[in-house]
Amino acid sequence: MMKRLFDLCLALFALLFLVLPFLVVAVMVRLTSSGPILYWSDRVGWHNKIFKMPKFRTMRVNTPAVATHLLTNPEQFLTPVGSFLRKSSLDELPQLWSIIKGDMSFVGPRPALFNQYDLVALRTQYGVDKLVPGLTGWAQINGRDELPIPDKVKLDVDYMNNQSFWLDLKIIFLTFLKVLCRDGVQH
Repeated sequence: MMKRLFDLCLALFALLFLVLPFLVVAVMVRLTSSGPILYWSDRVGWHNKIFKMPKFRTMRVNTPAVATHLLTNPEQFLTPVGSFLRKSSLDELPQLWSIIKGDMSFVGPRPALFNQYDLVALRTQYGVDKLVPGLTGWAQINGRDELPIPDKVKLDVDYMNNQSFWLDLKIIFLTFLKVLCRDGVQH
């Protein structure tokens, strides 16, 4: 209950603080590529329930709905500002809506794509599916895109077994540092 209240208050505060960056990114996306500003991705949430997670669109319309690392040449699908938005994590800003709505938390395992069956199965096996997915998480600050799935799930389990308000604050702080350094981002 306290975690939900924290998420809600921080998300509302962040929205107020980030109005200008939201507008700037929305204009950048609109001016540099055709299609919608937001991409609504089907993601696996709490107890493996599918929800729609918004991101600023970084890929061209009609890009296959698979994890970026599974594309043969992901760069060919990026919009002109896509790489910048991903490396700066600005594409993630609309996920504040998912936090306000309750589909996500600030901290938890990153929500899997609906078709990442191996990741979903392993998380379910270890009980990680009982956690609300997060904007960031223990795996995010310990390797992000570079981690193989079993390593991600091990870190998700570590987080699940050691959850606390202070650990969440530490993860949020370390995420901020990682984003500033663009650490662990492939595309």
